[in-house]
Amino acid sequence: MDILRNSSMTTDGGSRDYFTGAVTVTKLFQPDQPARVVGASVTFERGARTAWHTHPLGQTLIVTAGCGWAQREGGPVEEIRVGDVVWFPPGEKHWHGATPTAAMTHIAIQENLNGNVVEWMEKVSDEQYLAGTG
Repeated sequence: MDILRNSSMTTDGGSRDYFTGAVTVTKLFQPDQPARVVGASVTFERGARTAWHTHPLGQTLIVTAGCGWAQREGGPVEEIRVGDVVWFPPGEKHWHGATPTAAMTHIAIQENLNGNVVEWMEKVSDEQYLAGTG
């Protein structure tokens, strides 16, 4: 059994290559092989969001604070709130983040496939992001 103490977890600002706005990422768990599941707590300040991306084995989000938006390619911008669980199937292009008026925190859980948990793509434009306000 391993207990990962809160004081030992690393927190970093989200890379500007993959995020727009102020984002904080706290790595929660990343066990050694053969385990593949990794998890992080991600906080998006108002207006912050990910770039478009996919996950080779899918991704689960559990919203723990605030209010956010999520969108899969070709679908509408969907509001997500505390307690909501979002599943993105393997390879589904999507983004997620806070709304313009509220911060949002979620736990992100995904699996490692051959050393990869995410494929980052282009940033979400302001026009794509603000489509959620209409």
